[in-house]
Amino acid sequence: MPIIIAESRIKTMYTYDAEVLKELLGSIIQRHISPDTWNWINERKTVAVGSTDFNTAFAAMPRKTGKSIIQITDEEQGRIQMFRPGFTINDWSIDRLCRVWLLMNVDPSGQDNYFHSIDHLFLAAEMNELVALYSSIPLLAYPELWRKRCTEGIRSNIGDVLQAIICNNPYPSEQLDEKSWNQLVLKAFFTEKPVHQIIHLDARANQELANTLSEYAHERWAAGRTIHPLLWRSVGKFINESIFPDINRIANSENTVEREAAALACWDSHYEPAKKLLDIDSNLKSAIEKGELTWNTIVQRINNQ
Repeated sequence: MPIIIAESRIKTMYTYDAEVLKELLGSIIQRHISPDTWNWINERKTVAVGSTDFNTAFAAMPRKTGKSIIQITDEEQGRIQMFRPGFTINDWSIDRLCRVWLLMNVDPSGQDNYFHSIDHLFLAAEMNELVALYSSIPLLAYPELWRKRCTEGIRSNIGDVLQAIICNNPYPSEQLDEKSWNQLVLKAFFTEKPVHQIIHLDARANQELANTLSEYAHERWAAGRTIHPLLWRSVGKFINESIFPDINRIANSENTVEREAAALACWDSHYEPAKKLLDIDSNLKSAIEKGELTWNTIVQRINNQ
């Protein structure tokens, strides 16, 4: 009976089935490294986090595993999504995955020690270690404890670190408050990250974010700079009399992609003038109705430019 209680308690520390995902990621790791290297990593999964042995292993990971990019099957990716929706390891290096797996094996039973020991790793980490640490956040126990660390990470000026937080990471959309979430989205545009890889970008859209993005667009226009068309994706549902002139401006742009973005924003809107603006271009409206024009289409057009 005590064992059953202990197992039940551990499960409540996570938002997903940690044991199953650890096993799956472990099998992927084994396919990419030698048996000797796997034995070396496996022996260190029980080492106390924060100890000299753990820190040494964490730092030495690339020398042991190499830095090759992992290859996973569609089936494996599907299983990862099943157990941890929104999480992906596509295009990860093997040392990054091994570091994350090592963190997944840290004993979570003592909450304070668990949190402080892992949180302390962020303070002395070099860039690639930070990437792994921020990549691990959606997999760590006690998800509510990592909100401040995630918010602080958004302020980073290190591109790879920002990408690990912003892109294909379900944690921000699940745990950040509106202010921090809006900061993340704005930072993604400001640093030219692939915004379409932000998990739940549409679901977390809000009026304050729409206002902030509109102001950002005005700053870009005033400086004679272009606006990323996906900016309007988070604006459409919140078009009002203040934002509508922005939409009207891009709807009359000479740039085809900007006009398409305006049409999609109007499609998402309940603001009557935006609906009437969409009616003006029957071809774009028809393309949206048929599913031929979506925000994913916009991404493909941008990538092909």
